[in-house]
Amino acid sequence: MADHDARELTVTDNPAQSRYEIFVDGDLGGFAVYRDDSGRRVFTHTRIDPDYEGQGVGSTLAERALDDVRAKGMGAVPRCPFIAAFIERHPEYADLLPAGSSGP
Repeated sequence: MADHDARELTVTDNPAQSRYEIFVDGDLGGFAVYRDDSGRRVFTHTRIDPDYEGQGVGSTLAERALDDVRAKGMGAVPRCPFIAAFIERHPEYADLLPAGSSGP
């Protein structure tokens, strides 16, 4: 089994495709699709390659995407169940949700 700690995980915003992408040792491991609406980044779908499921790749993607949303001064609307569950498990990101919202 591969040593997951030695992998290089890189997350980039790909505005041309409206998605954040995560690369595992240079290979596309998944993505989180979004659309922007009134200063909020609405996450609509997340997909992780089955080869990388259960290895923290999705969590790394969600964390870095939400960190980027925060750095841009935007809010987040998690219409995607994966991003919604991540925020629920990591309340430090709850401030990105619209007022009165608890997720999708």
